[in-house]
Order: sequence, then structure tokens, then C-alpha cells
Amino acid sequence: MSGNDHEETAEVMVEPRTRRRIDPSLLLVSAVIAVGLVLVARGFLVSVTGEERSDLPATIESVAPVPDAEQALAQTNVFADLAPGYTGVLVIDGVEIETVDLSEVQASPVEPGEQVSIPPVTVFEPGNSTLTYTPSSNGPVPRFDPGIHRVEVIHWRVDEGRQRARSFTWQFVVV
Repeated sequence: MSGNDHEETAEVMVEPRTRRRIDPSLLLVSAVIAVGLVLVARGFLVSVTGEERSDLPATIESVAPVPDAEQALAQTNVFADLAPGYTGVLVIDGVEIETVDLSEVQASPVEPGEQVSIPPVTVFEPGNSTLTYTPSSNGPVPRFDPGIHRVEVIHWRVDEGRQRARSFTWQFVVV
């Protein structure tokens, strides 16, 4: 090694690296974003929607319009899906709607290609244990006017009769 090599090496001294300072505003923005993401994730985890929200009794599988619906249509159907072995009636805005068994309606002879005429009442379908009312001009509730409407489904086990009936009430808003 020559003397020149030592001199060159001595002249090139490595300076210690300086740490980059953390920008306080960048740190604050990052913290706010992190907290926001945590809150959104928590919201998804604890949210209750759909059937969990409606708090239906075990004897009713579903209803429509959903309880506390805010934008139901004036011609919407009212529907209650009861547990197997149950029947019932619908009371809409204080008016009990007559109920007919779908098997009785279908018992009348119909020509091929002709549609079955369903009366403007609640139709009970025993195979599915469902109650359905469709508003019609000649029915007890011709349409739902804008505002809050209250529905009560009074239901009982077929083998026990109406004297052992239970009820569930909900409401919805028509726009």
C-alpha cells in the first residue's frame, strides 16, 4: 500500500446518519385515520340489521313490510310468515281483515287458462303458514295513505284454537 491510499481513506469519513424528524401534523392525520378505521370496523361488528333487528317472536318467521320501515309504498302487501302449525288473522290500522284459506279458494272449478279469483281479504296458505293481504279498491283497506300504519298479527296453533292466541304488532311508514 502506498501512502496515498491512506490519505484518501482518511479524507472520506462517513458522517453519522441523522434521523428524520417526525412531522407532528402528519402524525396527527395518521392517528385520526387509524381511529376512524377502528370505529368503522367496530360499527360493522356491532350493527344489528334485518331479522335480528326486528325482534320477532319464535312463532313468527318474518313479516313485511319490515317493522319500522320508513319508505313503504301505498300498494305494498302485508305479509306474515308464521311457524309451521300456526294460523291467524291480520289487523290493519284497527280493522280485522277476514281470512280465507287458499285451499278453499282453489277448490272452486276453474276453466283451463282462467285465473283464480282471490277475494280482497287476507289469504292464509296452510302449506307455508303465511298470511297475505294485498290492498285493493273493493277491500277493507283499499290502499295505504301516506303516514304511519299499524299491523297486528293475531296467531295461534291450529290445534289449540283462537282462545289461546298470541299477537305481534309492528308499524311502517308509507311515503
